[in-house]
Amino acid sequence: MAKHHNRISRRRLLTTAAVISLGAAALTPVTAQASQAAPAPSASASASASASASAASTGRAASVYGDQSPVRALEQAAHPLRSTDPGRNTADLRALSSMIGNAKVVGLGEATHGSHEFFTMKERLFRHLVEEKGFTTFALELSWSAGLEIDEYLQTGRGDARRIAKRALANSPWDREEFVSLITWMRDYNRRHPHRTVHFMGDDLGAPSINDAFFARVTGYVQRTHPESLPRLNELYAGLRPIDDVFAYFRKPMAERQRLADRAQEALELITNRKDSGARTGTESGAEAGAGAGTASGGNAYAWAVQNAQFIAQTTKFLTMDINDPASVTAAQRFRDEVMARNVTWWQRRTGHKILLSAQNDHVGYAAGDPELYPKTQGSFLHDLMGGAYLPIGFTFYQGSFLSKDAALTGDWKEFTVGAPKPTTNEYVLDKVRHRNFYLDVRHAPPAARTWLNTTRPTRNIGTEFPHPDARVAIARSFDVLIHLHKVTAATKTKP
Repeated sequence: MAKHHNRISRRRLLTTAAVISLGAAALTPVTAQASQAAPAPSASASASASASASAASTGRAASVYGDQSPVRALEQAAHPLRSTDPGRNTADLRALSSMIGNAKVVGLGEATHGSHEFFTMKERLFRHLVEEKGFTTFALELSWSAGLEIDEYLQTGRGDARRIAKRALANSPWDREEFVSLITWMRDYNRRHPHRTVHFMGDDLGAPSINDAFFARVTGYVQRTHPESLPRLNELYAGLRPIDDVFAYFRKPMAERQRLADRAQEALELITNRKDSGARTGTESGAEAGAGAGTASGGNAYAWAVQNAQFIAQTTKFLTMDINDPASVTAAQRFRDEVMARNVTWWQRRTGHKILLSAQNDHVGYAAGDPELYPKTQGSFLHDLMGGAYLPIGFTFYQGSFLSKDAALTGDWKEFTVGAPKPTTNEYVLDKVRHRNFYLDVRHAPPAARTWLNTTRPTRNIGTEFPHPDARVAIARSFDVLIHLHKVTAATKTKP
């Protein structure tokens, strides 16, 4: 396996990262842990660990870190997490609620893109934040257009949750029963609370496609409000509308991709310069009208038309990336994280909603485990835009199963398993804490724990290809809060 890693050039990693999920529902990172699989201890064995075993674990950690073992200090900050399943008593989340405080956007990461416990914990925490802290939007590392499709179902009830999820999440790691459960709960909540509905948003660029129905959101607005401008808008979108397949799009010559991006930007400017001074037109989609309800009294349709046109322009700009040039790939990924942050900020400021933002650890954190590929993260941009109103929560795990691919550019999502990590990793020491699953406030941990949390170490950060080398993470530099799970299992395949 080590030989395999040596064959992976940095150029290949960067190039692969740019396009690995362009054929899926979102763009996702590829950094991954290359651990050997190992048998996991049984749940009963872990649950019945005695105090003497805990002391022995602390001693083993001390043997690695000398006399300054951080385990006892971490235990002082740790709060036990009783369950990751939604629908149970949430008394164990009270301390987490206090840590979140008055944050308007909470980023909740994932150390893999396909583990059941990460996904169910997101539903559990979202439900809690909706019911206890007034949150109303779940945001996902998913294309803006797909997010609107899901949200329209949530607001109107037209369609079927399973079919909507299957279509919007197709070929992504989120095309799983856990997200069907989340969407089903959100729709049920809206039936019970018609005057305070919850929303779903996608904050990412448009991959794998931007269909003609989405372009119609923009052209339809112009047709209703400024019909004289419609011929020019259709001309600008000619050759671009729709984007059916980004892999095919990347095969276009760079000059053509740049021309199409310029025309998409001109289309955005055409709409921006033709503001409708009236109030809502009454012809917005259920998602757009619902998300805008209770905010600005006028110009809602205009604001949405500009945002939708901007999404098209941003996507075409991203697709001018030269996938053979690592510098171009890095610049494109920085742009992508900035776009995601600005989309979240736009939604939050436009609607006033509190948002739970779901993405891979590298996107929600203040810093990525692979800074060469992700030089500035969505979390860092959100901190710049929102300050203390943004709070990132990271995930780590000790062992278990997840979904990834043998090769990022081909194949299907399938199950992989890893065993115990090496003693030099963050996860190894975190798992010595006496709680099987726990969370802690990184900002207010005891000094010895803070010192340990501020140190960069190998960390599992598994994306769209496995195996891959470890990420390098200093937990305190990336997250305000950390959730650690002893064992995870693969997310559940969706039912027909």
